[in-house]
Amino acid sequence: MLSIVAFIIVIAVCVVVHEYGHYITARILGVQVHEFAFGMGPVILQHKGRNNMLWSLRLFPVGGFCRLAGMHEEEDGEAVTPGKGFNEQPAWKRFLILLNGSAFNIILAVLLMALFLWGNGVLDMDSTKIGEILPGFPSEQAGIQPGDEILKVNGSTVTRWREMSEKIRVEATKDSTLTFELRRGDETMTLTVNVPNNETYGRPMLGISPSYIRYGVLQALRSSAGYTYRMTLMMLRGLAELVMGYQEADVTGPVGIASMSGRAMASGFWNFITFIAVIALNLGLLNLFPIPALDGGRILFVLLEMIVRRRLPEKVENWIHTAGFVLLISLMILITCKDVYNLFFTH
Repeated sequence: MLSIVAFIIVIAVCVVVHEYGHYITARILGVQVHEFAFGMGPVILQHKGRNNMLWSLRLFPVGGFCRLAGMHEEEDGEAVTPGKGFNEQPAWKRFLILLNGSAFNIILAVLLMALFLWGNGVLDMDSTKIGEILPGFPSEQAGIQPGDEILKVNGSTVTRWREMSEKIRVEATKDSTLTFELRRGDETMTLTVNVPNNETYGRPMLGISPSYIRYGVLQALRSSAGYTYRMTLMMLRGLAELVMGYQEADVTGPVGIASMSGRAMASGFWNFITFIAVIALNLGLLNLFPIPALDGGRILFVLLEMIVRRRLPEKVENWIHTAGFVLLISLMILITCKDVYNLFFTH
């Protein structure tokens, strides 16, 4: 049940934001919108807004859509206002409408990661300030407290967390009795602590963890944009290695995402926020791939039109996108079968 609820939230946030990118761009550029829907299948709730546009909630919460006028998806009683159909628009308008679904997903990922950096923060690895004392370890027994800052280990100055951890490990391997110089508030003190080899971890363990550092709003936004950029490069690099055969495909579908969503929600609010950010970024990038039926496939045709100044016949383009849609659905069914098998037979 937790996985189902988490999955619905993830899909609701990511898909609604994606489709809203298409919707708001279309409205700004004067393109008629027939319907904005969350979910697929039969209609549960429906409201008719301005310009006879429908806002819909459908039965199966596994997607959504923004149905634009003039894309041959008109239902009974719907008419396309002359000059306001999608296919009547110049190439640059169609390009922006198609692009901004993915753009909104990427913006969502940046904003969610910025929220994480501002609200939760990240481990401060650039200092030696202690955030948490682990119960039952030498640090607790020696009276070390959260907020203490380790200045020296056996007389050697340490300024960064990894440097300090390595120094403790090396020195404790020689002799388990270590001398620490600490700063606690305005006071500096020296403690002698026995740090023996921990059988569980196979190395000496003092039993401390770093403190968290929270970013201001602007710094969080800058850092989040940089993180999203690096993650994008990592995803594209992984895709390139997959295509070239350097690594095996590890693809998951709705069932796998639902399972991961449940685990992310169970692990806490901030982990769930970062999970939604990763899914939003993946959705945004995936939709830009030049595959028929995806936004990227349609964008490719628009770009070719802008280059050669000639449009592919609509019937031919629609046939290509239909074939791509069938291929994607078939692939999704295969991936879902694999996810179900892994869920029930490999755990």
